[in-house]
Amino acid sequence: MTTSSKTRKRVLSGMRPTGKLHLGNYVGALQNWVGMQDQYECYFCVVDWHALTTDYADTSKVKENSLEVVFDWLAAGLDPERSVLFLQSHVPAHAELHLLLSMITPLGWLERVPTYKEQRDNIKDKDLGTYGFLGYPLLQAADILVYKGDVVPVGEDQAAHIELTREIARRFNGFYGKVFPEPQTLLTPAAKLPGTDGRKMSKSYGNTIQMADPEPVIRQKLKTMVTDPARVRRSDPGNPDVCPVGDLHKIFSTKETMAKVNEGCRSAGIGCIECKGWAADALVQLLAPMQERRRKFEENPRLAWDILEAGTERARKTTGETMTDVRAAMGMSLEYEAPGK
Repeated sequence: MTTSSKTRKRVLSGMRPTGKLHLGNYVGALQNWVGMQDQYECYFCVVDWHALTTDYADTSKVKENSLEVVFDWLAAGLDPERSVLFLQSHVPAHAELHLLLSMITPLGWLERVPTYKEQRDNIKDKDLGTYGFLGYPLLQAADILVYKGDVVPVGEDQAAHIELTREIARRFNGFYGKVFPEPQTLLTPAAKLPGTDGRKMSKSYGNTIQMADPEPVIRQKLKTMVTDPARVRRSDPGNPDVCPVGDLHKIFSTKETMAKVNEGCRSAGIGCIECKGWAADALVQLLAPMQERRRKFEENPRLAWDILEAGTERARKTTGETMTDVRAAMGMSLEYEAPGK
């Protein structure tokens, strides 16, 4: 680390290895992570065990998808000199702490997590009646607590998971003495990022623009993007505030372009094709340098794997120190104590 870790709060966050990242992943998390690297001591984890909580039946793509995620992390500006990038499944302490925490966590705490019932209701094509799925918020708590994380950057939909982590830390500390800090939720700004069909950008909807998409693909995807439904003809005035393309402009375009969009759309001075072209220009300008960096790792994946291996070693060292404290607090240390002490 370029700055002493003792002077900074520690951050832990992670992403499931679902393959190449899209603009929703960038705006919702990755962009914020990049900006946190000098202020916090950062640990960023490819949570490949979490991928198994819903996709346990086929693990053939997990390793390849993990690399794709790391390519995008490095392309976006995560710096292994300033952050620890690692693989969850190669740091055994995550599993050990998860097991120990499972001994003290009431079942009702897991059953009341909002996303548990929501996903059980929404994901009908998979059997989610497994402990792994019920217990994934507890694994997430172990991921955070094993680093004694001070701060966890999340969207509002994950805030309940961090509150559960705080409750588990309090319960552990109440039984065994103060070991874990209670991590604070750092709500990340949630920009409204629509997909090409106007719904939230999501792989499950097939409406994403990937960070790795080449310029012709970006422009083609923008051409088919839905717009203000009230603007049927070229001569009809539109409203950028209800248009998915307008939402893209608000996030990625300059103030000058935004002014042209507002004026031209509301007066019907520009057509949707021209407006979409300007949005594509902004995306290409943002993504081109990232894609240049990404190519270096695509051409030599070993570079990214070496970064993961080095980060995983550092993660093991940090978690080893935590588990020494945990075992001592629980009276499970290997150190001999004479009877009666």
